[in-house]
Amino acid sequence: MHTRGGILMANVIAGLALGFVVANIGFGDYAQLNRMFTFQDLRMFYAFAGAVAIIVVVFAVVGVRRTRGRIHAGVVPGAVLFGTGWAISGGCPAIPIIQVASGYLPALVTIAGVAVGIWLCRWANAKFFRLDRGSCGL
Repeated sequence: MHTRGGILMANVIAGLALGFVVANIGFGDYAQLNRMFTFQDLRMFYAFAGAVAIIVVVFAVVGVRRTRGRIHAGVVPGAVLFGTGWAISGGCPAIPIIQVASGYLPALVTIAGVAVGIWLCRWANAKFFRLDRGSCGL
């Protein structure tokens, strides 16, 4: 039987390991991410492709299946906003945390932007769209 403390410790260790790996392969470096998005250096792109290939294999082994039905209404605009924000700020929501931990304090602006974006999404969803609760991320 697992204890809450043991699960928490496993999550902390896994998070630290992931942060260490992500920082060391360059995902916390804005210049490297910029080179990826402008196709000047494909190393980061290949890292993404490798991660996607691994998860496809894992999903196949575990038996994860796509649910039937239409794509959620927020997927396409959310993907466009996510990609645009990532290209501008140099990080998806997790990367600025790694950047701050690495001493790059301007990433705090990105973290604030993520928080404001989630708040705006929830506000717009409640006022205009009324999509399911998970539509705005965190």
